[in-house]
Amino acid sequence: MQNVPEEWREGRSESRGGMLVKRRGDSGERSSGDMKGEWRKNAGTGGEEGEKETLMMELTRLVQTMVKESSWWERRGIDCSILAAAFLCLPPAFLLLSSSQILWFSAGMLLMGVAHAVITIKGTHLASHGALSESQAWGKFWAVFFIEICGSFSARAGVQGHIKMHHAHTNVIGLGDSSVWKVPFLPRTVYLFLAPLAVPIITPLVALAHLKGHSSAHIVRTILMVTLGLYSQYWLLIHVSGFKSPLSTLLCMLICRAMFSVPYIHVNIFQHIGLPMFSPTRRPKRIYQMTHGVLNLPRNPVLDWTFGHSLINCHVEHHLFPFLSDNMCLKVKPVVSKYLTEKQLPYQEDSYLSRLNFFFHRYQELMVFAPPITELVGVQ
Repeated sequence: MQNVPEEWREGRSESRGGMLVKRRGDSGERSSGDMKGEWRKNAGTGGEEGEKETLMMELTRLVQTMVKESSWWERRGIDCSILAAAFLCLPPAFLLLSSSQILWFSAGMLLMGVAHAVITIKGTHLASHGALSESQAWGKFWAVFFIEICGSFSARAGVQGHIKMHHAHTNVIGLGDSSVWKVPFLPRTVYLFLAPLAVPIITPLVALAHLKGHSSAHIVRTILMVTLGLYSQYWLLIHVSGFKSPLSTLLCMLICRAMFSVPYIHVNIFQHIGLPMFSPTRRPKRIYQMTHGVLNLPRNPVLDWTFGHSLINCHVEHHLFPFLSDNMCLKVKPVVSKYLTEKQLPYQEDSYLSRLNFFFHRYQELMVFAPPITELVGVQ
């Protein structure tokens, strides 16, 4: 019999963000009970409030049933196989990069860029949520492996920023509002299309900055893991691909690692910024917060495979149930969309080009100036 996530045990599923933070051991966050108490005070009392509190629990039971009926292959196997395929693409990519023919060399560059995106975006995202294994020990191992060795970032900082801030406080001003991606002094064209190319350089530097105040053991481990990941690719390009100069080797690494940086930054801002945002002291219940503050992009053959469904066309499902794998988010999508529609809750979807056009023409309002706090009538 498969293990059932702790958050799904009876009576503990209403506030997933609070429970996730509590289970991860973050004593600085408020508990689920604290958040419920605060919202009873802010949102009012009565029968209507009691009805609202059951919506997330009801949806959770529907999703829980689907997960229980799913095989290991559906719950984790498909996504693990995609990651394994990405790693298997690396040897031929290094060999193709040794070719003197431009066509084969370009094929090697493309293959390595795609494999790197799958490993460092889809892999790190799933690892940060512990979605690759039911074992907590293996979960920590995969987090360090994917986030630090493959992604050149601090696993602890990644989990803190993504899980305990962005997911626990989605679209809350100053907490989970994706403000980390706002660079107001950059023109819109530079921000949207050029600055993301520097992400592979900026990432390890930001990781080093996040090490301040941590123990010596943690600092040493993170630096060693990040260095191991970077140097491994550098060594293989020289000894397997036959690169002759350090400059050409580093340039190849930059191109491969930056190949999907532009859509990566786009996806990060498209699905939250420009949607309703909340004050830290006036925030709705989780199901309202996620349905109003999260948006799905349509199916995309390239981004679905490289980024994963939970970051593209199942982002609403992912924010409601962050512990599900990409494939399980896709499987429960019809149930979630039908339920939200029946309950007259928003299920927001928009195309990639539509969001790009939206941000390009409203860049000053959305990215330079802080978006206004939206008061949701009937919720707060």
